[in-house]
Amino acid sequence: MKKLLLLILVGFFFTGSFSQTNQLSKKAEISIITVGPGKELLDTWGHSALRIKDVTLKLDRVYNYGIFDFEAPNFYGNFMKGQLLYSVQAYPFHYFLKGYTRENREIKAQLLELTTYEKQKLYDFVENNIKPENKNYYYDFFYDNCATKLRFITETTLNEKVNFRDSLMQGDYTFRELIYQKLENHPWSKFGIDIALGSIIDKKAGKKHFTFLPSYTFNNFNNAIIKTGNSTKPLIKRTKTLYKHKEEVFEKSFFTPFLLFSILALIVLFITYRDFKNRKQTKILDFSLLFITGLIGVLVTFLWFFTDHKTTENNYNIFWAFLPNLIVAFLIFKNPKFLKNYYLLLLFLLVITIIFWILKIQVYNWALIPILIILATRYLYNYTFLKRQTNSVN
Repeated sequence: MKKLLLLILVGFFFTGSFSQTNQLSKKAEISIITVGPGKELLDTWGHSALRIKDVTLKLDRVYNYGIFDFEAPNFYGNFMKGQLLYSVQAYPFHYFLKGYTRENREIKAQLLELTTYEKQKLYDFVENNIKPENKNYYYDFFYDNCATKLRFITETTLNEKVNFRDSLMQGDYTFRELIYQKLENHPWSKFGIDIALGSIIDKKAGKKHFTFLPSYTFNNFNNAIIKTGNSTKPLIKRTKTLYKHKEEVFEKSFFTPFLLFSILALIVLFITYRDFKNRKQTKILDFSLLFITGLIGVLVTFLWFFTDHKTTENNYNIFWAFLPNLIVAFLIFKNPKFLKNYYLLLLFLLVITIIFWILKIQVYNWALIPILIILATRYLYNYTFLKRQTNSVN
C-alpha cells in the first residue's frame, strides 16, 4: 500500500510538472512494457504499461493504467458490485523499473515503429488521459484493463493504419482456459474463481480478446503491422529485455481443495454408513451441509443478479449451492413433511449440475467432484430414511 501511495503522489507531482503538453523531438521513443507474473494472485497474469522517452526533453515516463487504491471509500463494496475504479498515472519510468525488478519480475520493452507525428498524437492522447477528469475508468478484467488499454490507445490514435492481425494469435481457448494458464500455483484461488464466475467465461474467446492477458498483448503487438504510404512494416521496431528475472522454484500447494474435500467425502461416507447401520440421522452434519451450501448460494445469487459483473452471470453453481438450503437448514430438526421431497429436489439439481458439466455448458472445478459425492450421499440417504419413516407410520 505504501508503494501504491508513493506512486500516486509521484504521479500527481509529475503530472503537474508536464501539465502543458510537450512537443516531442525526433528522438522520442514509445514502447509497450510487459511485466511478467508475480507471486501474489493479483500479479499472476502479469502487467502492461506504456513508456514514452525523449532524451531531448529529458522525459522518461510510464503511463500505468493499473492503479487502484485499497483505501478508497467503499473499496470492497464497489469491488463486489463490479464498480471498481482504476486510474492511469504517469510517473518516472525508473520508479516503475525499480519496483518490478525488486519483485524479480521480467520486464520487456517493445519499441514502436512510428513517425514523429504519430508519436505526438499518441503522446497527446495519454497526456489527456491523465487529467483528473479523465484518469478514472471502471475496470473489467476481461475487456478493459491495463493490457487492453494499450491496444485501444494504439488503434484510436493510429486509426486504420495499424493492423494487429489477430488471426496469427495461437490457440483456441475459452476465457476460463485462458485464466487457468497462470493459476497452477494458486489452487484455492482457482477454486474460488470457478465458484464466483459463471458459464459466460466458458465461451470461446475471440483472438482479439486474448489480449486481456499481458503476455498475449505482447504477442499481439509483435504480430501487428502499420501502413507507411503504399506499403506496410512491423509495428514493433525491436524488443529488449530490461530485466531478466532470476529463476525461482515455486512449490505447488499440497493442501489443495480437491484433497481437502476428498478427505471430507471419506468422513461423510463413514458417518453415513454408521447412520445406516444404526438407523439414525446425524442432523448436525446435514445442517452444516445445507447451511454452507445455502451461504454459497447467497454469494452466487448476489454476484449474478445484484452486481454489474458480466462474468458472474449465468452461474450454474447455483444448482448445487442452492440458496433455499440456508432456510431449510434450520428446519431439519423439526422434520417438516416436505423435507423428503426437498431432498429429492436437491438430488435432481445435482443431476442437472453433472449434465451441464458433461455438456460443457459450464465447466466446474475438479474439487467439486468430492463435494457432489458428499451432497449426493447425504441427500440420498436422508430421502430414503425419511421415506422409510413415512411408510412405517402409514
